[in-house]
Amino acid sequence: MGSKHNSQGNIPRRPLSIFLIIGLCCFSYIMGAWPRSGFGKGDGLALKIGKQTDCNIISNLDFEPHHKVVKISEPSLPKAKVFKPCDIRYTDYTPCQEQDRAMKFPRENMIYRERHCPPEKEKLQCLVPAPKGYMTPFPWPKGRDYVHYANVPHKSLTVEKAVQNWVQFKGDVFKFPGGGTMFPQGADAYIDELASVIPIADGTVRTALDTGCGVASWGAYLLKRNVLAMSFAPRDNHEAQVQFALERGVPAVIGVLGSIRLPYPSRAFDMAQCSRCLIPWTSNNGLYLMEVDRVLRPGGYWILSGPPINWKTYYKTWQRSKKDLQAEQRQIEKLAELLCWEKKYEKGDIAIWRKKVNAKSCQRNSVNICKSKDVDDVWYKKMDTCITPFPEVTSKDEVAGGKLKKFPARLFAVPPQIAKGSVEGITVESYQEDNKLWKKRLITYKRINRLIGSTRYRNVMDMNAGLGGFAAALESQKSWVMNVVPTIAKNTLGVVYERGLIGIYHDWCEGFSTYPRTYDLIHASGVFSLYQSKCPLEYILLEMDRVLRPEGTVILRDEVDVMNKVKKIAGGMRWSTKLMDHEDGPLVPEKILVAVKQYWVGSSGNSTSRDE
Repeated sequence: MGSKHNSQGNIPRRPLSIFLIIGLCCFSYIMGAWPRSGFGKGDGLALKIGKQTDCNIISNLDFEPHHKVVKISEPSLPKAKVFKPCDIRYTDYTPCQEQDRAMKFPRENMIYRERHCPPEKEKLQCLVPAPKGYMTPFPWPKGRDYVHYANVPHKSLTVEKAVQNWVQFKGDVFKFPGGGTMFPQGADAYIDELASVIPIADGTVRTALDTGCGVASWGAYLLKRNVLAMSFAPRDNHEAQVQFALERGVPAVIGVLGSIRLPYPSRAFDMAQCSRCLIPWTSNNGLYLMEVDRVLRPGGYWILSGPPINWKTYYKTWQRSKKDLQAEQRQIEKLAELLCWEKKYEKGDIAIWRKKVNAKSCQRNSVNICKSKDVDDVWYKKMDTCITPFPEVTSKDEVAGGKLKKFPARLFAVPPQIAKGSVEGITVESYQEDNKLWKKRLITYKRINRLIGSTRYRNVMDMNAGLGGFAAALESQKSWVMNVVPTIAKNTLGVVYERGLIGIYHDWCEGFSTYPRTYDLIHASGVFSLYQSKCPLEYILLEMDRVLRPEGTVILRDEVDVMNKVKKIAGGMRWSTKLMDHEDGPLVPEKILVAVKQYWVGSSGNSTSRDE
C-alpha cells in the first residue's frame, strides 16, 4: 500500500521534468548550430581562412626581381652546411672549360678546347658570385638586341668584330645589331636568302645547328620564324661569345668540333650551318663533315658561308692562294657526294647542300660505314672516320627514320621512334599519357608561380627531360627549354628532337657546358633519385646554383626522403625553399620543392672554399 501511495504522489512532477529536458536539448542544438548559421563572427572568420588557404599557391616566396643584396643570417647552430661565396675571380667559372686546365692538353684537333672536368678533390665547394651591379636581363624580345654591361663586362668583341656588326657598346649596355662575319648587313637578309631554297617558313625546318656560332645572331633571328637553333662555340679568345648568346635569351652551349662526338643524337637537326666557323672540313679525311652528317636528318640542309665559298673574291682577304682554296672546295664537294648530299645552291658567299632522304635514293661507291650498333652512344666517345648509316627503308621515296609532321603539329604527333617501338618501354599509349601528365603538372606549377609562361623565365632547363613532356606543355615564343637527358637515364633525346624541341646529353656529376647565371628557371624531376648513388647531391645542387640567375627559380620533384635531403643542403645555399605535397595529395610519396635563389653579388672580400 505504501508503495502505491508514493507512486501516485510523483505523477504531477513528470511533465515538468520532461519539459526541462526538452528545453535543454533545444538550447544545446541552437548553440551548436549558431556558428554555422552565417550570422556569427565565427563563420566569417572560417570563410576568410578558407579563402586564403590554397595549398598550391606559395605566398612567402617572391618570384619578382628586386636587385637588393640579401643579408644572410648565419645561426649559431646551423642545421645545414653553409656554403660560402667563391672568390670574385670565379665569377665566370666554367668547371669543364677552364683555360688553365685546357692548356695542359694537346692543341691537335682542338682537344684542349673540349671538356676537361676537374677531379673530385679540385671541385669548388662554394657559391659562384654574380658580378657587381648584376641586373635581370632585358625581357624578350628586347633582350635579343640588348645586354646589360654589368652582367657580361667584356668589351673585346666590340673591338675585334666592330666592322662585322656583331656587338656594339653603348653607355651601360651592349647592342647587338644582328650582324655576323658573313652577314654584316644583318641576319634577317641572310635568312631570307636561305629561305629561298630551304623551307623555313612552313614548319618543315624546326631544329637547327650552328657550329661556331659567335654571339648566335643567326639563332636569335631564326626564333621569330619558329626555328630553334642549338648554337655552340668554344671558350676561346673570342671572350664570352656563348655567354652573350645566353644573356640575349638564345639557346647556346660551350662546345667544339674536336676529337669527341657532339652530345646530340643522330638525325637530330633539320638544318645545320657554318658561317665562317673556321672548322677544317677537309681535315682528317672529312671527319668533321661526317659528324655533321650523323646529326643531320635525312632530307636536312647544310649551309656553308665563308672559306672556301666565293674564294675568287676573297682569296686575298683570306691570305690564301687560289689553288689552295679551289682544291679545298673540290674536296668538300667530293665529301658531300660521298655523304649523299646534293648541292642545291651556290651564289655569292653561300652554298647549300641537301642530304638525301635515304640510302636507296643515292648512288655511291664503296664507303666506310660505321659499325657501331648504337649510333647515339656519344658521351666522351671518339669520332671515327666513317659514315653513319641511314635507317633502312622499303622504297626510294620513304624518309629514313620516319617522316615528321610540320611544326607545330610535330610537337604532339607520335614521334617515329615511338611509333616504330624503338624506345624500350615506351608505347604510343604511354607517350600520350605522358603528355597529359605534364600538361596537368604545368597547370600545378603555374598555380604555384603565376610568372611561369611569361617572359620572366626566358631560358629554361629541364634536367631530366624524358620524352620532352614538360617542354612541350610549356612551348611558347616567350621561352625555350634546354632538354637534358642524363647519360645514365633511358636515351630519349632522339624523341625530344623528333618533337621539334632541342636538348643535349649530360652527366650531372660534372659541370654543364655553360657560363654561370644563364638560366632563369630550372626544372628537375627524379634527378636526385637517379644520381644519389653516383655522386654527392651537393655537387649537383652547387652546379644548379652556378647556372641559375640571381632570383631565378627551381622546381624539383622527387621522393620525399630525397627531397628532405635536398632541402637541407639548399638551406645553406642562399635559396628560399618550400616543400609541397604532390598535386594529387599528401598521400603520394613524391613531393615538390620550390626554391628561389636570393640576389647577391660578389665582393673583393669573398673567399673561395673547396673544403667547407
